[in-house]
Amino acid sequence: MIWKPHVTVAAVIENNDRFLLVEEQIDGTTVFNQPAGHLEQGESLLDAVKREVLEETACPFHPEALLGTYLYKLTKKQCSFLRFCFSGNVDEPTAGRSLDKEIIATHWLTLDQIQAQNSRLRSPMVLQCINDYLQGTRLPLTCLHDLEA
Repeated sequence: MIWKPHVTVAAVIENNDRFLLVEEQIDGTTVFNQPAGHLEQGESLLDAVKREVLEETACPFHPEALLGTYLYKLTKKQCSFLRFCFSGNVDEPTAGRSLDKEIIATHWLTLDQIQAQNSRLRSPMVLQCINDYLQGTRLPLTCLHDLEA
């Protein structure tokens, strides 16, 4: 069997000590997550995170830094997720733009409010990414390279 992790992107977006999270319906369960999703064929990581934030929040996203990479292993499901998480800011929502069908709502939440929802976070990566952001972890976007043959 060939092991292939799911490659995903996510965004930590903070404004006035509040973080933008999406409330979404996944497999019949309502959870909270950063705007996030899968890297698609032919996409760069930056294009993917901009697209995912726009699709899930209707807000254009401006990445400023890479917070890190995160490998999350779901042993029971025998799958893994390799997340590239970015920080940045967003513009106001684009008028008339609908959100992905799984998204119930977007929320600006404080760290305390997010921690209070711990059992409803989609994965432990949600708080880990926020904690890394709060600790000042920032890698320049120039560390990303898209190469083609």
